[in-house]
Amino acid sequence: MDIKRAGTQPSAKGPADWFTGIVRIDPLFTAAEPARAGGALVTFEPGARTAWHTHPLGQTLIVTAGCGWVQREGGSIEVIRPGDVISFAPGEKHWHGATATSAMSHIAIQERLNGSPVDWLEPVTDSQYNPG
Repeated sequence: MDIKRAGTQPSAKGPADWFTGIVRIDPLFTAAEPARAGGALVTFEPGARTAWHTHPLGQTLIVTAGCGWVQREGGSIEVIRPGDVISFAPGEKHWHGATATSAMSHIAIQERLNGSPVDWLEPVTDSQYNPG
């Protein structure tokens, strides 16, 4: 058994190569081998979002606060709110983040394949993020 006490793992700023805007990542867990799951609480300030990316074994998001947007390649932007659970298939290109006016937090859970849980791609442009 391993208990990660609240406040014992340092928060990190979301790297500019992976995110646009102000993003905070609070690690929750990384399972030890042979398990490969990991999770983090990610908080996006208004206007902040991920870059386009894929996950080799898929990803699950659980929205915990605020209001956000999510989009898969070729699809429309969807509004997400607390309690929503979003699942992405392995290799599905997507992005997620806050709306232009509201912060959003979610728990992100994904598995590592060959040591990596994610493949980061190009940034989401302003016109892709807010096409209105």
